[in-house]
Parts: sequence; C-alpha cells; structure tokens
Amino acid sequence: MPNSSVVNHFKLLKPTMYYSTTTNSLLHHHRLRLLRPLPPHRHRTQPPPPPISSSSSLSLLSLTSSCVILKRTRGSCSSLSTKFYQQKLGYGRFAYDEYASDSEGECHTASSQQLGDSTVDNVEEWRWKFTLLMRNNNEQELVSKEKKDRRDFEHISTMASRMGLHSRQYGKMVVFSKFPLPNYRPDLDDKRPQRVVELDSIVQERVEDHLKAYLSKKAVIKGNAQSNVFTRSTALSTDQVVNQVDDTSPKSMVAERILRRRSLEIRNRQQDWQGSPEGQKMIEFRKSLPAHKERDTLLAAVSQNQVVVVSGETGCGKTTQLPQYILESEIEAERGATCNIICTQPRRISAMAVSERVAAERGESLGESVGYKVRLEGIRGRDTRLLFCTTGILLRRLLLDRELKGVTHVIVDEIHERGMNEDFLLIVLKDLLPRRPDLRLVLMSATLNAELFSSYFGAAPMIHIPGFTFPVRSYFLENILEATGYRLTPYNQIDNYGEDKKWKMQKQTLRKRKTQIASAVEGSLEAADFTDFSRQTQESLSCWNPDSIGFNLIENVLSHICRNERPGAVLVFMTGWDDINSLKDQLQSHPILGDPSRVLLLACHGSMSSAEQKLIFNKPEDGIRKIVLATNMAETSITINDVVFVVDCGKAKETSYDALNNTPCLLPSWISKASAKQRRGRAGRVQAGECYHLYPRCVHNSLSEYQLPELLRTPLQSLCLQIKSLQLGSISEFLSKALQSPESLSVENAIEYLKTIGALDEKENLTVLGHKLSMIPVEPKLGKMLVYGAIFNCLDPIMTVVAGLSSRDPFMMPFDKKDLAESAKAQFAARDFSDHLALVRAYDGWKEAERKQNGHEYCWHNFLSSQTLRAIDSLRKQFFYLLKEIGLVDNLETCNMWSEDNHLIRSVICAGLFPGICSVVNKDKSISLKTMEDGPVLLYANSVNAQEFKIPRPWLVFNDKVKVNSVFLRDSTAVSDSMVLLFGGSILPTRLESRYGHLTMLGGYLEFFTRRSLADTYLRLKTELDEFIQMKLLNPKLAIGNHSELLSAVRFLVREDQCEGKFVYAYKPAIPKKAEKELQAGRLLANGAGGNNSKSQLQNMLVRAGHQTPIYKTKQSKNNKFLAIVMFNGMDFTGQPCNSKKEAEKSAAGEALEWLTGETQSSQKTVDHAFSILKKPQRKPKLQTAKQW
Repeated sequence: MPNSSVVNHFKLLKPTMYYSTTTNSLLHHHRLRLLRPLPPHRHRTQPPPPPISSSSSLSLLSLTSSCVILKRTRGSCSSLSTKFYQQKLGYGRFAYDEYASDSEGECHTASSQQLGDSTVDNVEEWRWKFTLLMRNNNEQELVSKEKKDRRDFEHISTMASRMGLHSRQYGKMVVFSKFPLPNYRPDLDDKRPQRVVELDSIVQERVEDHLKAYLSKKAVIKGNAQSNVFTRSTALSTDQVVNQVDDTSPKSMVAERILRRRSLEIRNRQQDWQGSPEGQKMIEFRKSLPAHKERDTLLAAVSQNQVVVVSGETGCGKTTQLPQYILESEIEAERGATCNIICTQPRRISAMAVSERVAAERGESLGESVGYKVRLEGIRGRDTRLLFCTTGILLRRLLLDRELKGVTHVIVDEIHERGMNEDFLLIVLKDLLPRRPDLRLVLMSATLNAELFSSYFGAAPMIHIPGFTFPVRSYFLENILEATGYRLTPYNQIDNYGEDKKWKMQKQTLRKRKTQIASAVEGSLEAADFTDFSRQTQESLSCWNPDSIGFNLIENVLSHICRNERPGAVLVFMTGWDDINSLKDQLQSHPILGDPSRVLLLACHGSMSSAEQKLIFNKPEDGIRKIVLATNMAETSITINDVVFVVDCGKAKETSYDALNNTPCLLPSWISKASAKQRRGRAGRVQAGECYHLYPRCVHNSLSEYQLPELLRTPLQSLCLQIKSLQLGSISEFLSKALQSPESLSVENAIEYLKTIGALDEKENLTVLGHKLSMIPVEPKLGKMLVYGAIFNCLDPIMTVVAGLSSRDPFMMPFDKKDLAESAKAQFAARDFSDHLALVRAYDGWKEAERKQNGHEYCWHNFLSSQTLRAIDSLRKQFFYLLKEIGLVDNLETCNMWSEDNHLIRSVICAGLFPGICSVVNKDKSISLKTMEDGPVLLYANSVNAQEFKIPRPWLVFNDKVKVNSVFLRDSTAVSDSMVLLFGGSILPTRLESRYGHLTMLGGYLEFFTRRSLADTYLRLKTELDEFIQMKLLNPKLAIGNHSELLSAVRFLVREDQCEGKFVYAYKPAIPKKAEKELQAGRLLANGAGGNNSKSQLQNMLVRAGHQTPIYKTKQSKNNKFLAIVMFNGMDFTGQPCNSKKEAEKSAAGEALEWLTGETQSSQKTVDHAFSILKKPQRKPKLQTAKQW
C-alpha cells in the first residue's frame, strides 16, 4: 500500500504534468547527457526525507485522469519521448517549504498577495510537485503543456530555481529538470519536420535491376575481399612494432668512428664561427640578453633533471637562446652528431621566424644545423640538429614513432597560452618520460604561472629569467579621453564594417539585451569613481559601449601619436581578420594615416603568407611610421623590435563551446590580465614606450588572471581521434590526466560524433576509416570527404572543397562593389545551391587563367583573392601526397573518372559534412531551416543559398555553425533525400504496422516515410554500398569493375531523385481498415522491447508451447545502467540498457518476443510462427551469453 502521506500529497495535485522517465535514441544524439548532480544546499546537513519508491509513485500517478507516464520504449522514435541519461545520485533534496527560512516564507506570503488566486494555487501545486520530484531518484524532470503553467511560468521557474531545479519553456511546453536544459528540444517541437519520400517507380525499377545484377556477382567479390573489421589486435600488433625496443648488438667500431668524426667536424665549424669577427659580434650581442646570465644554471638544470620549467619576461631571449645553449653544449661535448633537439611553437609564423633568427645567430643558412617544419613547407638538411616546428608536427611524428627514437631534447614553448595541442602534448610526454629516461623536456612560459606546470610534472625545478624592458607608461580610457579631448557618443562608437556587413553595424545600434562583453564589466563600471576627471570625460564614459572595438577612437589615438609623439612603430591589437581589414580600409581614407609617404600600414594575421608576414619585421624608411594591425598572436609568438607604442582594444576573438547545446560560439571576449601585461610589454623593447588601453582602469582590474585553456572551450573531435590513433587507451581516462580536464559532456559529444561518422565503433575502438582519418591532418569530417572522394573517383573537386574549407574564403566582398561581387559569385554557383561547387568552379577558372598567364586579371574581374587561391592550390598538392602515402590513390587520372558528376560530388560532400544537416522547408516568402541541436537557424549572408527565395532540395549539409546571437550556418550545399539516406549516417529501419516504410537517422531526429518496397530498396542499397566502402578502405587497390553495377545504381539514384516528396508534421501513415483489424488482434505480441506486458507475454507463449518459464539475469554497469538477459529453450537474448532492473528485464523479454514473432503481421500467423520456432531447440547466434558476463 502506498504511504498515506504521499496519497495526501497527490490529493493536492491537479493532473497537469508529464513525469518523464524515458530514454529513447533521439536525445542520445541530441546530447542531453546532463551529468552534473545538483549542488549541495546550505541545509544539506539535515537528514533527507525517505525517497518515494518508483512503484508507489507511478501507481498513484495512474489514479489521475490526464497525467501521462512516459515509459522507456524501444523501436520507433516517431513519438519522440524524452531521453535522459539518469544517474542514481541519491539527491535527497528537500522541498522548498521544508528548508525555506522564516524570512523567505514572509516574502513568499507578501508576494502571493500580489498575485491572482489561480496563480497562487498553481504555484502551490508546483511546490509539491517539485517536492516529490526531488525525493524520487527515478524521476528527473516534469513536463507540462497546460496553459496556466505557461501563464505562471515566471513565478514557477523562480521557485524552481530556489530549489536548485532548472526550467525552460519550449513553445507550448514547460520543463522543470534536475539538470541543465538545452536551448532546443526536438522531442517537444510539434513543428519538427518529418520527410515523406517519393521516387518515380521507373527509377526504382532501374535501381533494383542494377542491384540484382550486382548481387549475382557478389559471391565472387566476397571471395576476394578481406575481413571488413579493423580489429584491435591488428592495432596492437602495429603498436608493438612501433614500441619494439631495438635490441641489436652494439654499434660497430666503424659506425662509432663515423659519428665521432662528424661530431668533431660540427664542433670545429662552431668554434670557427665563434672565433670569426662576425661571430664575436654576435656573441657580444647575445651576452647582452638577460637569458645569458642564467646560461650555466639552465644547462646544469637540464643535465641533472628530466623536466625543467623556464619562465621569462618578454624580451629575455629564452625562445632564441635556450635551444642554442643546449645545442652548443652538446656540440662542445662532441655529441653534435647524435643530439636531436625539437622545439615546438604554437604558430607557424613563430616557428619560421625563430628558426631564421637562430640560424643567423649561428652564421648559417636555414637547413644546416637549424631548420623548421610547418604544414606545407619546411627547410631541414642532413646535419639539422635543432628543428623548430609547430606542435601539430610533433604530434604527427608521435603517431608514427611513439617513443621519439633518436630525439634527445624536446622544448615546448609558449605553454602559458594553454592551446589544446600543447595541453595534449604535455599529457603524451608525461606518459613517455618513464619509458625514455634519457629524454630531456624543457617547458617555457612567458608568464609567472610556472608553478602549475612544475607541480604537474612532479615538482620539476623552475628557473625564472627576468626580462629587460624599458619602462612603459599605461593610459586607460579615462586618461586618453582627458588628454586628447575626444568625446564619445552613442553614434561615433559604431564600427564601420562596410556595406557588405551592414548587419554588424545594425546590431550595434539595435541591441536590446546585454551581451557577455557588457555584462562582464557592468559591476566594475557601476562601482567606479571618475570624479577626478572633467565633466566631458565623465559624460563620455557614461555612454561608453563595451561591445564596440572602437574604430573611430583608434583612429583618433593613432592620429594623436602621429602628430604629437616621437618616432617609433605602433602595434594595434585587434580581435580578428574582419576587424583588421575594416579598420585598415577606414584608416587609408584618413589624410595622415592614409598617406603612404608618412605611414606604412601593415597587417599581421596567422593566415597570411610567409612573405607578407615578414614585412612586419622590416624597418621602414626614415620619416615613415610603421603601424601594424595584429591579432593576439603578436602578444608572445612574435617580436617586432621597433615597436614603441601599443594600442590595446582589450578584447580577443576566441572560440567557446557550449557542450549542452553542442554549438561552438565565436565571440569577442575580454582578455586576461596576463595578456594585457604581454601586450603592454611589447612597447618597451627598444626604448621607453607607451600603451593605450581602450578601456577604463576599473575594467582592467576586473579581468581574469589567465585565459581559459583551449581544451575547455573547443570541440574535441580531432583531439579524441588523435588519442585513439596513438592508442592511449580510454579517451575519458586519458583526458582526465590533463592539467585541467575538459567537461565530461564535451568528451561524450566528441566520442558520439566520431561514432556517427564511422571513425569509432560502439566500443570506442578505431575503425578502418578512423585509422585513415587519423593520418590526414585536417578535421575528421574533411578527412572523410577526402577519403570518399578517392573511393568514388571524384578526388579533384573534393580536394578543392576541403582545401577551401581549410583556408580563408577566397570570395572578396568590397563594400563599394558588393553587388558586382555577389553577382560574380552567383555565376560560379550556377543555380546549383552549393557554396562548395561555386568554390570548385572559381578555382578551376583560376587554374585555367594561370595557364594562360592572366590569373591576376581573372581574380580582379571575379573579386577573388589570388593569395587564398594559391594557398588552396598548395593544400591540394599536400592532400594528394598524403592520400598517396596512405595508399588511397595512385595517380590523378585513375581517381578522377567521375569528377564531372556533380550529383556524385554533392553526395560525397554530404558524406563528409553529415551530421551537419538541416531541413529546408520552403514557405511563400521565406525558407525555414532547422537543425537537431539548435532548432531554427540562419544562413550567413555571404552564402549563395542565403540569396535564394526557394531551395529545390529538402536538406542542406553545412561545414560549420557558429552562435553569435542566433546560430548561423556556413558553407552549405543542398542535397536530396537519396543522398542523405545513402551517404549520411547509419539508417535504422522501424517496422510500422502498415504498408509504409519508416527509416530513421540520428537517433530518430531524421524520419523518412515511404512505401515499404522503396524503404527496402534504400536499405539494401545502403548495406551493399557500406560494404563496398569498407572493402575499398581495407584494399584501396580493389578494382571497381566487379562493383560497377552497384555504383551505377548509386549514381543513377542520386541523379534521378527529383525530391518530389514533402515535409509533414506529426505524421501518422494511414492504415487500411482490413489491416487495422488484423493488427489490433496481433498487438498482443507487438509491444516490443520494454513494453508494458512483454514479460507476461513471453511467459504465456512459452507455457502454451510446453516450455518452462524463462530465467532472467541482470547486472549493473559502471554508468548505473541495468542490463538483463533472458534464457529459455537453449537461447538467450540481451535487452537494452535501462535505469532499473524491472525495465531491463522487460527490454530483454521484448527482444525475445520480437525475434520469435518474426516479420508476420496477423495475430494468428504471429502465434503460429512463434510456436513453430519453440517446438525445437534453436541455435540462434547469441548476442551475449551468461558466461561472458
């Protein structure tokens, strides 16, 4: 009997909510893994009330007429019941009125008097509902669609927040949960599009003919095919080869003599250089650097310790000198022929600039004892002993050589930046050091947080090198306004981004809500005291807009410097490429700043070519002031020696990642105090300098000490793939070793993504495709596109697409010629509704123009960046060499047989970008777009599809999405139903009780309804296509002649699909009356896994067939899920993971019923089929035996 007090509670309740306890596959892919327990309350020390049992609460709920209990179901996901990953955390939380203080109660009474009686009653009801929810460990959210709950949502949500619950309104639904709620829930969206697929029957027949012809040859093909699984044993055997210790005999006397002779030669060359007049001058210069005073200390520490942490102020010389000290020491010790030093830099420009400087200080050319290696280029020779490279290059080497054989020293520079690759490298090196006691690791940081890295490596010794910089005077916004007399108004703070980005300017004037930038400094501004400044300055500060970069203010400051200050270069810190370009355009129209005889305007950005980047280091002619507009890469990665003035906007554009909504955000954010210090220090390298901070001092004082590590604010797909490729064990366990571990939901999202694209299997092992992707240094989705381009013989255009997506957009949009530029891009698009195909045509046209030696003119007329197109051309060559190295291609001719088939190219693009997909619903005057994680989304204005009023295909696949205020999709291509079904993710067929077929993808978010025969055609064709791809991955030289009929069927289908279907909402296929009568009789056995009566149905069937009752065994997994196995008649069946033992047993029984009932539709046939099976023992392949448990 239920507890009487509980019954009394429920007498107070009106049936207005759903108790959600279900777990369907849709929200598994929707990322609603809400894993954090509720924070402990201040009254947690009181003993919690006893929890309500699941059975009693559910039985009581069933007494209410309209209260719906959503149970865990299997099979069709069309109902879209809510899925959560529950954890048995034992919350033991109190109801609000059980722990509210007296003062809170008085406030509640006072506020209640101001509300209507109906609202007060409703809020009181919800208080008790929350009480029961928090006591019940088996429930985790309440869902209501009552109008009164939407009316009172503000009051109810306030109360829920006080009780530690989360709340959100989704259209006509309100949800209250123990866990954070995402911005969009597809299961609660009654306007979520479902697709009815139509295909001409003649097309279907042709496809069937091709498929039948192919299947007739399949036995021969299978006989020659290899196993289609990349097993872990294969991976381990490879790993053993990599890690095998060289146990060969000692080196011969001849080899030793050769090495000794080479070491002596290297030492003699070094001594000759040091003794020369030029060498003496260079030595004197190097001795003037602060690092030289610590030379002996540094070398002793490196010799005596495996790990050393070095911190140094800007300009101390640690980056150029410490690697040289180690190299010189090894050469003097006659180990020059055997030493091998690798120094990593976070950016390619740093690796190239530092290597060039170090080579010059040694009196050598690059490629002798000093070299560099970055993506696409590098200079190194046989005698190179000191290699500067990007962190990614060293990680690539670790993929091939996990022990770093032959490497004697690894120096990791700029570790304070906490880049994702750097943090990852530290974990790998920390694991490597015990196996390589002879390896020396030096960590270099520009700031004084060396203790963090020292403790991470077991209290490694620390050495600090004080920098030598001239004093730098700082001016904050209030000082700048006071000194220059510049007046801020709401209108002169609108940054001019040009006509093509008018929306950026409009957002600056139409903001209704505070942004993250403004909110972060709101408190410090309110508390600030500016009474010491003039009235004009106070008025300007009162209308200062923190969101503005301040183009006009920067222009005024630069003009002030040029008119009034001494000579010297100016370094201006901006947030990104758009800001740099837009400000540069504005400054070029200024009478002084735009005069090339007085000012040299330069840009500094990581995507620039090497030649352009080198210009910023050159000193200008006398009488010309150099002004460099740079991103935050100029803080520490490079040094411009002649900088005297720094202008700091106080912001940097950094990527953040919303794991709950699985959406990256690219927004300007405030820099840290450490970054502000680095920027300020750039002004004091050669003489006393000045730094102009374009924000008040009070804002600077409120900044965080250090920047958030990249590992905690970016998606982790590429990193997780690297972890598996290096065979470092469990992804989660490995990342738990990081300096600061990423959020578990971020890790799970990344793993789920890699499973969706086929890079990992269900056990998180690397698949054949994943192994190939790990060897291509691009994002996994782009790597998959390259692999599919090679398999389907359309590699050339796909290499262009991937190279374009890895580079800056080559399409330029000058604000004064925007219409002409859009028209040129539209011509390349050719009404194909694809940004990617427009890029392919633009590149192909440029290559043809280059052959005719008029490439520059071609770019000029078509508003294209020749620099970007050259970068794309270089990347294409690199991609081809990589694919050739891993054995996927032989030559360009053989892998481009179908490069003119735009439908196949579009399909391969779909394969690469999936699951980045959104539905396209054409309305009268607009287009509605929806994604799984975000709901309604928008297209970036520069997309060719953004200019269209109707898109004739039902889906868009996109490369990237970014949340600014809304979620915007970048670089999209329209695709058909057939392209999605054949080249997207895995398809789950659902047996409908009708003549219709029902196919689902992405855990049920994508639903396709069609006639059953067509659904079967898609399924069989998809199965055969996946098997062919697997065979090609295992054997890239596999001839496609035997598969020509299969490929003909695929190409014909994607070409002839005219997208004649339609989108529907809450679709329910019509069932013929005769079939419906049969089905109602047959539903006795059709509930499936997890159904209400599956256990009793199975037992009744077995008893009627003369068998004993089934036996159930249940176990609980590490994530608190229950897994059950049911055994009878020599067979066993395993159910789905469930939250309770009872539900797990139902799931197992449902699996057994589903197999026993077969494919029959009528009730009598179902029973007859089951009885015929049960008459004799079966040898059905076991999913998992009891012994294996």
